Amino acid sequence: MRLLTFSLLLLTLVAVTSSASAKIITATVAYKDGAAELEGFVAYDDAVKGPRAGVLVIHDWTGLQEYAKSRATQLAELGYVAFAADIYGKGVRPTDPKDCAVQAGTYKNDLPLLRRRVLLGLDQLKSQPGVNATKLAAIGYCFGGTSVLELARSGAEVRGVVSFHGGLSTSQPAKPGDIKARILVCHGGADSHVSKEVPDFKAEMEKAKAKLEFVTYEGAQHGFTKPGPAYQEKADKESWAAMRKFFAEILK
Repeated sequence: MRLLTFSLLLLTLVAVTSSASAKIITATVAYKDGAAELEGFVAYDDAVKGPRAGVLVIHDWTGLQEYAKSRATQLAELGYVAFAADIYGKGVRPTDPKDCAVQAGTYKNDLPLLRRRVLLGLDQLKSQPGVNATKLAAIGYCFGGTSVLELARSGAEVRGVVSFHGGLSTSQPAKPGDIKARILVCHGGADSHVSKEVPDFKAEMEKAKAKLEFVTYEGAQHGFTKPGPAYQEKADKESWAAMRKFFAEILK
């Protein structure tokens, strides 16, 4: 049984002026998975009136830090309500690659736990004021890309998910009819971490009769959207544009 005990608590409220008449509002959101404390992040444009589509954002293996929050803010600037979920738990924000691998591995090796944490984030998104709960999507980066694919495999009622350089393998492959969401995978052609998983993933999606769009960015390495050694501006911009086109189709 999924633990759905959580509470909404706005801890920090920041308004960023984006135009003369609009403000991007961001806030920290406290919620729980049983006794485990989680701390997410919501962003929205207060100039947009009426119900609007909501987008769940799942962080990479470093946990919910500034990068995932910045992507949520970008989504708010596009008119969505964005909720960046906290999969690891309050205060768990590793920086050393070894620690990141331990945290990510904990959840990848326990898919029921991972899926529960992602679904809790989706519940928080649905509960935000102004969200049209019939128009939901999710995006994720690296570990987060893996996570949103697990959300799709779980049969969650979202219109689509987008994986940016996420891992594609799973210990619980989807069966025909399991996946309701459309799937967009943005994959780096030079991603040595994930490329070996591509054939099995595509076969799984075909067998599950999933609606899959798979885009490969030539020369892009793992983590191509995030500032750092692997960053590739062209692939970053093109994948974000692909996401926007995808959302225009599924969230209209």
